[in-house]
Amino acid sequence: MERGRTGRYETAIFGRESVKAFIPHPLPPDPPLDLKTLHVPLEQALLALGRLDSLSTMVPDTSLILYSFIRKEAVLSSQIEGTQSSLSDLLLFELNEAPGVPVDDVVEVSNYVASLDHGLKRLREGFPLSNRLLREIHGVLLSRGRGSDKDPGNFRRSQNWVGGTRPGNAKFVPPPPQVIPEAMKDLEGFLHGEKDQMPVLVKAGLAHVQFETIHPFLDGNGRLGRLLITFLLCHAGILREPLLYLSLYFKQNREDYYRYLDTVRTAGDWEAWLGFYLAGIRQTADSAVTTAQRLIKLFREDRERIQREGRAAGSALRVHGAMQERPLVTMPEVQAKTSLSFPAVSAGMQLLSRLGIVKEITGKRRDRVFGYSKYLAVLNEGTEPL
Repeated sequence: MERGRTGRYETAIFGRESVKAFIPHPLPPDPPLDLKTLHVPLEQALLALGRLDSLSTMVPDTSLILYSFIRKEAVLSSQIEGTQSSLSDLLLFELNEAPGVPVDDVVEVSNYVASLDHGLKRLREGFPLSNRLLREIHGVLLSRGRGSDKDPGNFRRSQNWVGGTRPGNAKFVPPPPQVIPEAMKDLEGFLHGEKDQMPVLVKAGLAHVQFETIHPFLDGNGRLGRLLITFLLCHAGILREPLLYLSLYFKQNREDYYRYLDTVRTAGDWEAWLGFYLAGIRQTADSAVTTAQRLIKLFREDRERIQREGRAAGSALRVHGAMQERPLVTMPEVQAKTSLSFPAVSAGMQLLSRLGIVKEITGKRRDRVFGYSKYLAVLNEGTEPL
């Protein structure tokens, strides 16, 4: 449904330029959404999320999948913003073994993981999903490296823009800074509003667009806007664990994603955006379930191959278990996780190497790093730099 423009323009002065900044109307949309047109995609998305949430009953230890999924999402979400770090770069960085990787990029990705962990911890402690929490999460997101000079944890006090080299040639100019507090207060009210009885999945889709349109921070808006969807679904209990991440879908459909955002702002076609977004929810949830099933099958088959080695299998099975938790490891780390002696870890790793399950990736004789090859290959799908 086309409602016309969903906001107003206000002339802002930036340097010597006069630009038109867009100020969105508060949510919910007016006239109200036509949810009848979204009945089928909403139902399909909810069913897919139900299958995804049931992973906790399929997987012996959900934390194994969660650890990897969170890091893959961190890489993808940061790539959309221009970083070039790979998943292996991040895992090496977390081992303090990252020679030659782009440090600014990998710090940015690592910050993303920390900000997600912080937000979920606060929500589980009973803290409301509020502007205060969003500012806290933003403070963690930009705590180190690139962007740390962009006022982490505070709404912006100067004009920003999207695309182009300045507001005068930008693709989109968000609201001027003086209206940010009121716009974000309205968004917070919408998130906690009970009167509209809007499905949480729909509310999250609207809130994402509104957040991206307000662009309340000097940097990190894209990453935090994508995290907002996951936080909302976990906060509402639709997902017990943060297993849904839309960055790969948005990365693969970047042009459509930006076009739908523009269509909301210029024509008020929220339903078209929601159709695109709900299709992404379904596709992403289904893909996550498939990936988890592939990993469970891989772990089982590799375990069976190790067991066929007879007496030599004992320490190798424990090393294999540690590498399910962390697909890139050092020998001391495996020792700490398994409580095995160094000779036992070394023997176990040699067996896994001989079977082609793991591969040493540094080529060094000391401070070696071992990778669970097929596990990493599954995780790296879709993470090729843009």
